Amino acid sequence: MKPPLLMRLRRRLARLSVRSRLLWGLLLPMLAVVALNTASLYRQALRSANTAYDRTLLASAKSLGELLAVERVAGRQRVTTSVPYSALEAFESDNRSRIFYKVLGFDGELVAGYADLPDWHGRLPAKGPYAALVDFYDDRYLGQPVRVGVLLQPVASAAGMGTATILVAETLELRQTLARQILLDTVWRQAALLAVLALVVVLVVQGATRPVRELSELLRQRREGDLTPVDAQGAPKELRPLMEATNEVMQRLQQLLDHQKRFVRDASHQLRTPLAVLKAQVQSAQRGDVPPAQALQEIGATVQGATDLANQMLALAKLEQLRQQGAPAAEDWAPVVRQVALDIAPLSADRGLDFSLDTVPARVAAHPWALRELTRNLLHNAIKHGPPGSALQVRLAVDGGEAVLTVSDEGPGIGDALRRRLFQPFSAGEPGSGSGLGLAICREIVEPLGGRIALDNRPGPEGVTGLDAQVRLPLADNAGRP
Repeated sequence: MKPPLLMRLRRRLARLSVRSRLLWGLLLPMLAVVALNTASLYRQALRSANTAYDRTLLASAKSLGELLAVERVAGRQRVTTSVPYSALEAFESDNRSRIFYKVLGFDGELVAGYADLPDWHGRLPAKGPYAALVDFYDDRYLGQPVRVGVLLQPVASAAGMGTATILVAETLELRQTLARQILLDTVWRQAALLAVLALVVVLVVQGATRPVRELSELLRQRREGDLTPVDAQGAPKELRPLMEATNEVMQRLQQLLDHQKRFVRDASHQLRTPLAVLKAQVQSAQRGDVPPAQALQEIGATVQGATDLANQMLALAKLEQLRQQGAPAAEDWAPVVRQVALDIAPLSADRGLDFSLDTVPARVAAHPWALRELTRNLLHNAIKHGPPGSALQVRLAVDGGEAVLTVSDEGPGIGDALRRRLFQPFSAGEPGSGSGLGLAICREIVEPLGGRIALDNRPGPEGVTGLDAQVRLPLADNAGRP
């Protein structure tokens, strides 16, 4: 089944360029207006020509009326005339047209002229353009169209008075020739006007679309991988939003490429060491340098470290992916904190920590995975650095327009120099304490959400009594999100 005509037209229009759409969109309405104007001018000119020639017919009829007289014959009034045909020759414009006439008396009898000229059966217009009792109409005579003028002429003399009817008919050759000439003059003038307008439209459209073509050519000539911003300073005002949006897209693409390059660089650099260690441990075990149980334990620790590193690097990559998805929906942080605490309960139990949890509902605009990763990294760090048998407190509260998560351990705390670099990727607190990505992941989660993260030593009477890791995120309502 063929698609409807309107749908096919839309598809064809969709394939046209902006320049073609502008040209057709301007030229077609102009062509329609010129065509209507041509028809209107032609009708007006034709009416003017008819009026002029009708005036000639009226003059012919009046000249005949001046030759009429009234006689009394056998006691009756009778119209008489002596009209030579040469009396109408002055009103014939040239030999392309002929004039016929007929004069009827008071009682409709033929006085002079062509007896077979059709009689007038019409009626006078209520308000004519001339100061005379005259009517004009189209008819046929001798097999050809004619224009007839009828004049009711009052005739008076000493013998009596009355109204005679004078009919003057003219063939239409001259009128038709004039009409064709008027049409040709009108058409070529309008065609010239249309050509001038079309030329102006083409020049204007070419000039208006030149910046678009120049931008397309500029982007086409760029080297592969060149995502530098396009200069929009000299562009037209209507084109600047497009160029600014293009720059924003290229900026996001550049960020993605930079993140990808950084991920590949970091992965190749960070995974090279554990893989080299793992290879050395396997070779040592094969040579029998260490007992098999010890070799397997060392190999397992190395594999676990490499796995943790890979998982954390994948977490960083996923964070970038989540950022590209736009603003997240509102999520209650409290169930996430409780679930993560339940998941890592075996770890805290192995170290004999006195774990306490206190949460309140707190809706934040964040992805559930990001909230789980943030909470899990903070709790892992607290469990790892808290002394066995010490207390570990987790509190989720609401402070003003912010949700506040505080993880408090009883570890040794951190120094000022270490605090400044702990949030940098691969900056571990102690050798062998981890990959150094946990806090970097936390920062990458918190800052795009408009939050803050801080590590503060908890002072006591005899020095530092532990570390408070605190995260503040705007509540969903306060952040202006649903």
